Amino acid sequence: MNIQMVDMKKQYDEIRSRLEPKVIEVLSGGYYIGGPELKAFEDKAASYIGVKHAIGCANGTDALQISMMALGLKRGDEVITTPFTFIATAETINILGLKPVFVDIKQDTYNIDPDLIEAVITNKTKAIIPVHLYGQASDMDKINKIAKKHKLFVIEDNCQGFGAKYKNKMLGSLSDIATISFYPAKNLGAAGDGGLMLTDHDELAAKVRMIANHGQNERYKHQVVGVNSRLDAIQAAILNIKLDFLDGWNEKRRTAAERYKKNLKDIAVVPFEHKDNYHIYHQFSIQVKKRDELQKFLSENKIPTAIHYPIPLHLQVAFEDLKLGKGSFPVSEKVAEGIISLPMHPHITNEEIDFISDTIKKFYK
Repeated sequence: MNIQMVDMKKQYDEIRSRLEPKVIEVLSGGYYIGGPELKAFEDKAASYIGVKHAIGCANGTDALQISMMALGLKRGDEVITTPFTFIATAETINILGLKPVFVDIKQDTYNIDPDLIEAVITNKTKAIIPVHLYGQASDMDKINKIAKKHKLFVIEDNCQGFGAKYKNKMLGSLSDIATISFYPAKNLGAAGDGGLMLTDHDELAAKVRMIANHGQNERYKHQVVGVNSRLDAIQAAILNIKLDFLDGWNEKRRTAAERYKKNLKDIAVVPFEHKDNYHIYHQFSIQVKKRDELQKFLSENKIPTAIHYPIPLHLQVAFEDLKLGKGSFPVSEKVAEGIISLPMHPHITNEEIDFISDTIKKFYK
């Protein structure tokens, strides 16, 4: 049994007959940056999410940075986010000279706890970045209510949740601007890096496009200092095809997740799906005892795993200047000690899920 954490080869084999001719078409057409393939994907993605504007960029990290730049955040401003996420969320805050202000997570969804947000708002606070971790929505009604009350921007970090829903609304449509990553292992992944920004605001969309293109709205007329961040035509064409398959792939992930949960509910803390959410299981992450020993045992049985994430951001050396020691965010720290991600992708088989589950059970006997 050759179990893959994410099986990119099976995905490619499924759609090879559509992908390969399209890539050759793009190569022979001569439009490698911008052009009709990018516009077609941006239009399709905007329609899928239900927003007016989708703007491609080079990766999800750039999407976060450009979004904050477009919102006019200034050095010294504070941005509230979670410490239990990939570093890009807070990394981009720091890069711009802003200050990340962390708020602990909820024990069940692993997303930012909105009930703790108001306590850290100051006159320097300008934005909130909720992360829809593992493909499950944050509590956007509460977050948006707080943001409106305090006149704050909301930026959805939806890099793990393209296709997920909150109260039957697509993630990416519930904020001032949302960010997407198309890293190959994402639910909607490119054949390389790629990113997207989503917004309903015309002026903000125009500014995002300008910043992503060296700050120019006409060739060689630079209105602001920008960056060079583009979603190339080949990646756009690939993503445009894959988007046709996304809902089916997400349903297969959900089916796989239910089988895992049924198998493992008595020996691990399995993922919780809030009744208002449509969880797309970018990761299937469980909490267990003796996590590191279990990971070693699974590896010995040729079962790949990952830890998302072993060290909360406030305990990373990169953020030591914030002077937030152990105990600052106890829920994040507790989850980080026991979390482990199991193989999850649309092509995982029942046989593989059962073998993984039985191997975990064997470890705890």
